[in-house]
This record gives sequence, C-alpha cells and structure tokens, in this order.
Amino acid sequence: MTPLDLAGYLIAVLMTAVALWRMPAALWGDEDDKRRRALWGCYAGFAAALWTKTRAVRIGLNDSAVTDLAVLIKHYTATIAILAILSYIVAIYGQYPDAGTVPRHVRFARAIQQVAAKASIATLVLLTVLFFTVVDRSVPSDRFVADHAGQWGATLYMSVFYLYLGAASAVCAYQWALATAGAGMRHLRVGLGMMTFAMFIGVGYTVSRTLFLWASVIDTPSESFALRFDEVTEAAQVVLFAFFAVGASIPALSKGQRRAKLWRAQVKLHGLWRELMTAFPEQPFDPPASLVRELTRFDTPADLRIDRWAADIADAVEKLRHYVPDTLLPAAKAAAAGGTAAHHTAADGTTTDGTGDADRAGPLAEAYWIKAALTAKNNGAPASTAATVETQHATDQDGEVAWLVRVATAYRTVPQDRAAQVLAHATSATPITSATPATSAATTGPAARTAAPEETA
Repeated sequence: MTPLDLAGYLIAVLMTAVALWRMPAALWGDEDDKRRRALWGCYAGFAAALWTKTRAVRIGLNDSAVTDLAVLIKHYTATIAILAILSYIVAIYGQYPDAGTVPRHVRFARAIQQVAAKASIATLVLLTVLFFTVVDRSVPSDRFVADHAGQWGATLYMSVFYLYLGAASAVCAYQWALATAGAGMRHLRVGLGMMTFAMFIGVGYTVSRTLFLWASVIDTPSESFALRFDEVTEAAQVVLFAFFAVGASIPALSKGQRRAKLWRAQVKLHGLWRELMTAFPEQPFDPPASLVRELTRFDTPADLRIDRWAADIADAVEKLRHYVPDTLLPAAKAAAAGGTAAHHTAADGTTTDGTGDADRAGPLAEAYWIKAALTAKNNGAPASTAATVETQHATDQDGEVAWLVRVATAYRTVPQDRAAQVLAHATSATPITSATPATSAATTGPAARTAAPEETA
C-alpha cells in the first residue's frame, strides 16, 4: 500500500466520522433548518465518493461485472454532494424581506442554486450516457485518468464532470471568501478560511486535470508521467478534503464546547433540582430521574433543559417561602458567614486574607436557606405567608445558571443536621453567631449572578 492509498483511507474515515457526527442534527433538527440537512448531505455524499477512491473498494468495483464501476459511483455521489453544498450556501443567508434590498452575492447564490438541480440532473444523465458509450472500458483501470490519458472518450466524459465540479468549487470559493471577510468570531473566520482554501484547491484540481486530459489527446504522455500527474493531483485532493472537513467542523466544535458546559451544569444542578422536584412533584414537566437518565434525554436540547431546571428551581424556592419564617434569611446568612470565616483559618492557626468572603457567603447562604426550608416542609410545617428573601439580579440566563451552579455546589456541602439547626434557631428567633462551626461550603465561587461567561453553562 502506497502512502497515497493510506491517505485515501484516512480522509475517507475522517469525512465519514464528520458525517456520522452531524447526522443526528440533520435527522432530528428543526424541520425548517435546511442548513443542517444540506451540509450533512454534502458530508455524506463526499464520504461515499471518497470510499470509492480507496484502493480496496476501487479495485473491487472496477473489476466487477460493470467495468470501472467505481468511477461512475464516485461521480454520482460527488454530484449529489455538490448539489447539497450549493443548497447549503443559499440556506446560510436566511430570509430577506421581499421589499428589501438583497445583497448581490446572495442574489448570485440564489441564481446558481436555481439552476443547480437541473444542472445536476443533466450532468448525471450525460455522464451515464458517455460512460456506457464512448469511454473505453475494455480493460479495468486502477487510476482512471492516468490509464485513459490520450483517449478522447474518457477525456470528454471527465470534462463534463470537471466542468460541473469546477464551477461549483468556484462558487463556493467566492461565497466563502466573502463570508470569511465578514465573520466576526475567530473560530468562524478560521473555519470559513479553511473551507475557502479547500475550494481554491478544487478549482486548481479541476482546471489542471482538464488541461492534462485534452493535452494528452493531442500528444499522448508517457505512462510514468501520466501516473505521476495523477498521483500529485490526487494528493492535492486529499489535502482539499482535509481542509474542508476540518474547516466545516470548527464552528460546530464551539457548539460542542458549549454543550459540554451545559452537561457539566446539569451534573452540578441535578442534586438540588431533584430534591426540590421531589418535594414539589407537580412542578417539572417530567418526574425527576437519575442523573444518567437526564443526561441521555435526547428529545430535549441541553440548553432548553437547563433553562427549565433554572425555572423549576426558582419556582420551588418561591413556594418554599410559605413554609419558613422571615428569620430564616438572617439565620442562613449568619451560618454562611461563620462558614467563610472558618475557611480562612490556616492549618497553623493564623488567619488568611478574607478577600472574597462576601462572594462565597452569597451562594452558601442561599444553600442553607433552601435546605432548611426543605426540612421545614418535609417535617410538615403548615403553609403561611411568604417569608422574606434576598432578591438576586442576573443580567442574563447564563448569569442565572452560573449563580444556581454555585448554590448547588454549596448545597451539597451543607449537612442535613446543620440545616435543621439553622431552622431551629430561626424558628426560635435565636441569633446564630459567626463562631458557629461551619462546613466547607465556603469553597464555592462568587455569588454575583453577573458571572463571567466562562463560569456559565
């Protein structure tokens, strides 16, 4: 196996992996989201085309009952992939008002897309006719272009395909170059830049091969030169698909990072959310399940599930206000203050800097309040007027989730007996001093709901 053959397998595996990765979004996404389906169709079509170019599949199909069948299948699947990518280019521009001004490049893309389907059908029909009529298939080939160099039938056949492929590559290069220049986010700019570079390689690939084939009709090259040219241009195409696959995946990877953050937020929020939903089973859309089950619910996007959990927790806390007295809030604050003070006592007995105590005490105080309030409700406390709570303000949903994550982290460190003690002090109106033994909940993060983006889900 030559290095080029090995590279062919690797790039086919890469494109297949990308197609499989993006398949769920294409199959189960919004019915109106044509972009995902179009882009996935491009990945799947090129993945199939690349597998027909691998040595084992290529030789097996070419030696079948239909000589050189790999070539025809490769061009069928590539044509479908090109049609999909042209549809994707139009879909990414979205909708423009009928009475408004539509940018020139958008009008150009739409004009191309309108004729793309007809051009694809015409190309497939013409390729099929030429393949079975004028192409010399008396002997199975391994490298189709090199083996048929100098033959006018194969040259005509390949020219039809390269005309379609080259035109589509030029359109993609033009559109993505404009999109790269206007992209605001760096990862999007990098991804589009790589895809644009891939399309420029595609234009050079089709032009060079077309010129080679027609030049070979006039002056047949040596077998070694034809094979060498074929290998060089095939290597360029491997580079093309590598840049295309990686470039198209970079923007999606940023979404994957956010999805990972959302999953981490679910892991941290699950314990608090489940306890509250167990206390108020009528609150959630579905009964609370185990963490594994919640993380594997693919019928609801992770961001929507986090939003629901945040709303569920807020509603449950509002309901808990009716089971506790006003004095629970200062009692919880005093317990949290004692916790942060104890945290700053070093092992040698010295006291460390108290910077950040107020930030740490915020989520810890709310954790004490929630656990104590849950204790009151679970112990049968009668519902009454709503108790006083401290209002927290978040500038956005991410800030709200970041705050709840810190509260949930602190909540896990508050022992049940300690929460009961805080509730007892609040009920009897006995102040809790800062000298009260504390838990390690002071290790939680800042309380401000206007958290830094990297701390949010």
